[in-house]
Amino acid sequence: MSNSESATPTTPSKVLIADDNQQNCELLEAYLATEGYEVAMAYDGQETLERVESWQPDIVLLDIMMPRMSGYEVCQELRSREASKHLPILMVTALDEQGDIEKAVAAGCDDFLSKPVNSLELRTRVRSLLRVRHLQSERDRLLAYLSEVERAGESGSFQVDG
Repeated sequence: MSNSESATPTTPSKVLIADDNQQNCELLEAYLATEGYEVAMAYDGQETLERVESWQPDIVLLDIMMPRMSGYEVCQELRSREASKHLPILMVTALDEQGDIEKAVAAGCDDFLSKPVNSLELRTRVRSLLRVRHLQSERDRLLAYLSEVERAGESGSFQVDG
């Protein structure tokens, strides 16, 4: 099995689209439709945090200007939580000044995409961030397995035929 195959999930990746404009959410969903992702939406910052916790997406497409909490605040909160600190976050926003990009990166986002969004660019960046996410998950599983084998070997319950 090649590295790319081992990093491919057996279930569809879950994409959370967080934007207070329903038309923007639907457009991003349409752009991603051919990729086979499972998609959910959140329409404000607080709902985004709740959906991440309850639904556990593989990636979040996050608008910056949202009610109840900005995308910056949501990103910082997700990074502060153990369960979501490695969750890929792609900021998708109409803000495109250098200062906005710097603030998004400082908040902890993994990538930044300005509106209007190019369909190919969105799909490519999402695919890339998900590939990294799945490789990290595979690495974590392998490390846990090796740790188990090591513990079993130390306790004498693990035997190697030879």
